[in-house]
Amino acid sequence: MFKKRFFGIFAAAILALSLASCSSTNTNQVSGSGSDTVQDKAQASSGTETGMDTKKDDEALSNKGADSDKDDLKGKNFDEIIKLAKGSKVTFYGWGGDEKLNNWLDKEYIPLMKEKYDIEVVRVPMDIEQILTQLSGELQTGTDGSIDMIWINGENFQSARSNDMLYGPFSDMLPNFKQYIDADSDDIKYDFGYPVEGYEAPYGKAQVVFIADSAKTAQLPKNANELFEFAKENKGKITYPALPDFTGSVFVRSIIYEKCGYEQFQDMKPDKEKVKEAIEPALKYLRDIKPYLWNEGKTYPESSSTLENMFEDGEVLLNVTYGAYSTSVNIEKGKYPNTAVSFQFDKGTIGNTNFLAIAKNSPNKAGAMVAINEMISPEVQAMRFKELRTLPVIDYSKLDKQQKAAFDSVDIGKGNIPQDELLSKRLPEMPAELVPVIEEIWKEEVLNKD
Repeated sequence: MFKKRFFGIFAAAILALSLASCSSTNTNQVSGSGSDTVQDKAQASSGTETGMDTKKDDEALSNKGADSDKDDLKGKNFDEIIKLAKGSKVTFYGWGGDEKLNNWLDKEYIPLMKEKYDIEVVRVPMDIEQILTQLSGELQTGTDGSIDMIWINGENFQSARSNDMLYGPFSDMLPNFKQYIDADSDDIKYDFGYPVEGYEAPYGKAQVVFIADSAKTAQLPKNANELFEFAKENKGKITYPALPDFTGSVFVRSIIYEKCGYEQFQDMKPDKEKVKEAIEPALKYLRDIKPYLWNEGKTYPESSSTLENMFEDGEVLLNVTYGAYSTSVNIEKGKYPNTAVSFQFDKGTIGNTNFLAIAKNSPNKAGAMVAINEMISPEVQAMRFKELRTLPVIDYSKLDKQQKAAFDSVDIGKGNIPQDELLSKRLPEMPAELVPVIEEIWKEEVLNKD
């Protein structure tokens, strides 16, 4: 979601508090996902945004059936909510950089919503920081809402939630959430360590994997120390994106987990000096490895897409991504050789969930709830797993035999880590508020240090 740039807590929070007009700031976004959050956003990943019809104004506001006087849907059963949403229009705002996901939404999900519920879903591709800027401006000025559904996770969710920009709680009103989602799972209860509390519903999962060409790399690094030796033996052939790129950021957090563990960070406050002290072993590692990186660590690729291209061209030997099954997808596209393989460190790799939320001033909350409920149905999740290779968010144990068969029949393709093995080594994300602090420290202590 998923992938994946799902971030920017401080900028979004300041905007939410200080915007006094509808002015818009055009900023870059960090996402996951899904996801990282959305995921590689997430996790989180690449694609096209320009030239797409945003339809943000006149179409998005003509929501037949979206009665703004019925914002409080708590007293209604879901059949009543479906009736309210019939014939309406739902705007779906989210990162538009994943071309394969865009095609799936346009050709599968959006027609399904029209046929099954007579709901027209209008996809609006936009970076998450721009989405929050637009939403903040509307809320501050009291103008009519234009945003219904939002693809979101991590720092952006925390920022939107803490600034009262989201509708909810609503997830416990969704039949598919109650029936098929493990609401007690940390992946669902927390978004980068921040309590979800029903203000978003899961969309997809992401998990970090490293990728290599086994024909060129016989011995895959099993931990950070072996990665360091690999870099020394293959000088100039590995690198990672410059932070705050979401993939570069998760690579640095992965090294922090390797050198410092992860438990201490789960309840750590975003005190810069304390964080810096806690991650110093990882900072030393990242400084020490610089001479062996591509361009001797003097510069870093500007984005995950750049690193992806460098790996495809053989300029570097390793890639890192939130896209757990991206290896097989790229083999099938002819971008990777058949000998490409994914791998993890022995201690595991970071995973997260990307989510769907509803804007507080959404003109069609009923339609958004129906659309989100359908997205987390076993049928749609199985479609996403098969066609997009997105890790499902539903609890497999809650499925019936036929539903399980739909997932079991999916061929994840060549080069991927089996799902059971992948998830058995899934490490939690850091609290969202620590991420920008670490990114700032990295710039000061790694990027700007010889």
